[in-house]
Amino acid sequence: MGLVYIDGKFVPKEEAKVSVFDHAFLYGDAVFEGIRAYNGRVFRLEEHIDRLYDSARAIWLEIKIPKKEMMEIVAESCRKNNLKDAYIRLVVTRGVGDLGLDPRKCHGNASIVCIADKIALYPEEFYEKGLKAITAATRRNYGEVLAPQVKSNNYLPNIMAKIEAITAGCLEAICMSREGFVTEGTGDNIFIVKDGTLKTPHPAVGILKGVTRKAIMELAEQEGIPVEETFMNRFDVYTADEIFFTGTAAEVIPVVEVDSRKIGEGVPGPITKKLRSLFMELVKKEGYPI
Repeated sequence: MGLVYIDGKFVPKEEAKVSVFDHAFLYGDAVFEGIRAYNGRVFRLEEHIDRLYDSARAIWLEIKIPKKEMMEIVAESCRKNNLKDAYIRLVVTRGVGDLGLDPRKCHGNASIVCIADKIALYPEEFYEKGLKAITAATRRNYGEVLAPQVKSNNYLPNIMAKIEAITAGCLEAICMSREGFVTEGTGDNIFIVKDGTLKTPHPAVGILKGVTRKAIMELAEQEGIPVEETFMNRFDVYTADEIFFTGTAAEVIPVVEVDSRKIGEGVPGPITKKLRSLFMELVKKEGYPI
């Protein structure tokens, strides 16, 4: 029986509930972080918490506890569930209000929920042989609507793109900006390898600056692999030597086919495999102790 943290106490997951009048339920009015623990340490927890608080501030949502206390909630959630390796979902909602949009009608403090559990985003076999993906017709939200740096609970565009992938017989989709530039997967950042250079979409196209994305860029630079943040379109995808997705849940997973076009040799490439190996070594060595 798992325990879930809700507003100051741990309750059995079967009893973990929020009000139907919470703005998170009514409008997706909340922010969240997906966080990972490995070997008794929470990987780059401070970066995740900084991003959570930045997201909240951007949408005029005040979190009234200090960051250090929030970090302890994450660690304690793992302890309470006897987890040394875990996926943690930390959510801060607007709180309970009425049926209107006005956030001032939400009473009391923002509501904090923390779930620590296991996750397997993709079957293990796909980490070895690679994913098939499509490019989605559903476009990524652009910055004038909602800043891509805000990790909000409103994920409907991502879900619509995921549905496109599923109906095409794939597990993932590559989303484009309204101008046609490559942005992200449905819940992951994307990297392309071409002629030995590691390329990833420039933040200006509208992407979340992922924690795993940053770690991979650092590892590549340490290995002497050139890294570029740049603008790419479908041509760059189809002609890539290697492609892989990164994310807290996904970790590092290769892509071997996009829109029925074989990527490179149609198998995970050497740079992808090298960076995945280095990343899996890294996550077991650093982090906030549980």
